[in-house]
Amino acid sequence: MTIILASASLARRALLTAAGLEFLVDPAAVDEAALKASLAAEGAGPAETAEALAELKAGRVSPRHPGRLVIGADQILECGGASFDKPADRAAARRQLATLRGRRHSLFSAAVALRDGQRLWHHVGRADLTMRDFSDSFLDSYLDRAGPAATASVGGYQLEGLGAQLFARVEGDYFTILGLPLLPLLEFLRGAGEIAR
Repeated sequence: MTIILASASLARRALLTAAGLEFLVDPAAVDEAALKASLAAEGAGPAETAEALAELKAGRVSPRHPGRLVIGADQILECGGASFDKPADRAAARRQLATLRGRRHSLFSAAVALRDGQRLWHHVGRADLTMRDFSDSFLDSYLDRAGPAATASVGGYQLEGLGAQLFARVEGDYFTILGLPLLPLLEFLRGAGEIAR
């Protein structure tokens, strides 16, 4: 049975492909900003917000694929009580990275599995990362070299590439940092009979 990934994330696609999974991509169109604002007003934390967004994405796509397993995923970056989204442009990426510079932040990556609209599984992974106190000239050079990649992820960086130079310390699961708690997801898929045990 084919798995459906309800995400437009190229990083998540790459992770599932590298892990040998066969899947189709059907991104969900959701108003993430509205849901984040609503959850924030209710006092939801970053883990709860990431999980709610992941479930909403899977829930939007599930009716289009009867009988199939649909995986929704989302990632939230939190630093000092504030949540961050993907930077809209280079200037926003610069402001965000300058804010994170020399500080510790947390990434919460959630995945939710639905079949026929019924939630079968969920997991939220957390990783804590500390950026080094880099210079303004380094930051500008990084943005020049990173190009569009600086606006492709919630943190303004890809740890698997040039973004590694931004960090002094990383604690947590590598896949969670990339945006998908892959190992717990694979364990669920084995238990559900979707992939070989």
